[in-house]
Parts: sequence; structure tokens; C-alpha cells
Amino acid sequence: MISKNKNKIIVVCGPTATGKSDLAVVLAKKFDGEVISADSRQVYKGMDIGSGKITKTEMQEVPHHLLDVISPKKVFTVADYQKLANEAIEKILAKNKLPIICGGTGLYIQSIVDDLILPEVPPDLGLRKELKKKSVAELFIELKRLDPKRAENIDSKNPVRLIRAIEIARTLGSVPKLQFGKNKKYEFLQIGLTLDPEGLSEKIHARLLKRVKQGMIAEVERLKDSGVSWKRLNDFGLEYRFVASFLQGRVSKDEMLEKLEVAIRQYAKRQITWFKRDEQIKWFDPYNTGAILEYLDNVI
Repeated sequence: MISKNKNKIIVVCGPTATGKSDLAVVLAKKFDGEVISADSRQVYKGMDIGSGKITKTEMQEVPHHLLDVISPKKVFTVADYQKLANEAIEKILAKNKLPIICGGTGLYIQSIVDDLILPEVPPDLGLRKELKKKSVAELFIELKRLDPKRAENIDSKNPVRLIRAIEIARTLGSVPKLQFGKNKKYEFLQIGLTLDPEGLSEKIHARLLKRVKQGMIAEVERLKDSGVSWKRLNDFGLEYRFVASFLQGRVSKDEMLEKLEVAIRQYAKRQITWFKRDEQIKWFDPYNTGAILEYLDNVI
């Protein structure tokens, strides 16, 4: 049971395509809350369809935070997220409302829930410029050379995290083990949404087709026309990487969709593995909203 004398925060997490954003709105309306996005691509302006960003209509007038906060030409780190999310939490609590963190970027959520202490290594802009010229495979090889242990548990397809890890390893000699604060200011109710593999695959397939109809390919074209490089689009992964490859003529549209769907399913598996490590998460079928509301009614 959550105690009555601490600030409470709901977390809605889980793999992609499970309806987290919709549930967060339902919970915000029920418990007088505001939503804080925890998605590493929805922080970027202009990345709407491909990232699955909630629309103004879907928000149903519920305030949302940490959407559209930075240009896709710039880098947004976990430290940036942690700072802005904590600021948003304090603003929401000051209004006597309930913060609801919602998303599928596990490290963003962990940075708040577990009060992640990040290494104090300032950005090395010269090094970053040099490393951005390398491929993801080359970055991973470099990190493995510098810090084999960190290379074992990093997302080897994420250039932003690879570059930051290399930056830290070069400065400190290795990437320190994650450390967490002890004096938490909040208590968290973590709701995980999960589906059986077949059901999740069907949702991913249907959502991908919907995004294509909504104009996902045109969105990537607009980003490129606005000055976002092909390499930068590739760095964002999934929809942006595969659509960029199609627009460059490297794959056909059918091949792009087929490979993208496989990549999204693989990403969902990685998300599930990440979140399943946290025993504090209580898992629900996303179609059983009643059970979720009943659970929260008993602990809020």
C-alpha cells in the first residue's frame, strides 16, 4: 500500500503498441493528473507520426509535458530528460495534481523512479563531432575496446548512447556502474501493459500500416528538407531509419515495411526484457482498464 504522506506518481510503461498513451489520458482524467512523456523520440519537434506522438485531440485537454522540446538536429540526453522531468513533476505537484509518467524508454523512466546518478562528465563537442562520422558498428567496436563490460549491456544500435558511453569511458577510464539515490521524494505506482506475442505482433502490424496511411514517409521527407541529415535520421532508428533508407533508394517500399516490422518486434522484445527486471511493476492486459482502475483506487 502506498503511504498517504508522500507524493505519489503513476508510471505507465511497457512495450510499444500496447496503448500506454491512451491509458495515461484515462488515468489523468480519473485522478486529476497531468502526463509526462518518457519517449526518447517524442521529445523532438516534427517527429510525430513515426514516433507515435499523441495528438491534441487524443490528449482530451489533459496537459502533456516533454513533447516537442528540442530540434531533431540537436542531441537530447538522459541527463536532459531527468532534469526536465523532475521539473515537470514539481510543477504538477505544486498544482495538487497527480504526475503520470508514460512511455517506453526504460532508461528515461529509471532515471526518475530509481533516482539515477549520472556520471559528471561534461560533453566533449570535438570528440562527439569525430564520433558522429563513424557507423554504429564502428562505435560499438570502439566502446568494446574501451570498456567491454559496458558494451555487454548497452543498446548496440543506439548511436547517442554509444557516443556518450565512449565519451565517459575516455574521460574516466571506464563507464561507472549505474548508481542510484537513496532518499526518494516520491512513491511510484508502476503499471506495465503487456500482450501475448501474437497479440502484440498484430498490434504492431496494424499500427505500422496506419502510420504509413497517416503520412509517415512524407514526415521523414519534411525532416530531411528542413536540414536533418540522412545520418541523423538513421540515428533515430526504427521508422526514421528504414524510411530514410527507402527514400534514398536503398530498399523498395515493400522491403522497407517488412524489415521495419521485424525491427519493431525485436525492439518490443528488448523493452519487455528491460521492464521485466523491475519487480515493482504490476502488469496488466491493456484491454482490462477496469482492473487497472480498481487497483489504483485501492492504493491512491
